Amino acid sequence: MTTQQVEKAVSPDLYKNIMGQFPTGVTVITAYNDLGDVVGFTASAFSALSIDPALVLVCPSYTSDSYPVIRDTKKFAIHILADDQQAVAYQFAKKGIDKSEGLAIKKSEHGLPVIEGALAVLECELWNDYPGGDHAILVGQVVDAQLANTDEQHPLLYCRSKMGSLPEMG
Repeated sequence: MTTQQVEKAVSPDLYKNIMGQFPTGVTVITAYNDLGDVVGFTASAFSALSIDPALVLVCPSYTSDSYPVIRDTKKFAIHILADDQQAVAYQFAKKGIDKSEGLAIKKSEHGLPVIEGALAVLECELWNDYPGGDHAILVGQVVDAQLANTDEQHPLLYCRSKMGSLPEMG
């Protein structure tokens, strides 16, 4: 079967609907551009890849304003959002560069913008950048990590085009 035949096997709408049935966490990826502005995007396409070395992957769209910045600066921060950060997720999901307005952001020791209040933050150096259809597959090596008090905070989840909290687990 050729690549062209595979592309026509599933409609984009059906594929998007099917993938929307799979619950994921919500992340925001940030970096600084050459002017010192915070750039970033919201992503549910995020995964652990390796423990030794500590590698993660995230998949930005090639049309993202942030992708070229991350590709060129070769570093980025991944924020695993807490369930009270839906507004942050929506703010970074919009187009444009000025997405950090009104947020508490500090510059880390590794020179990355870190959004306060996240459940966890992984600071990464770009390990590799692979093509993945209409998205890039960025592999980052974790150079620093912070974890909030997970007894008090819960992850933000995304499923069926909605964000929400993890149900109480008894």
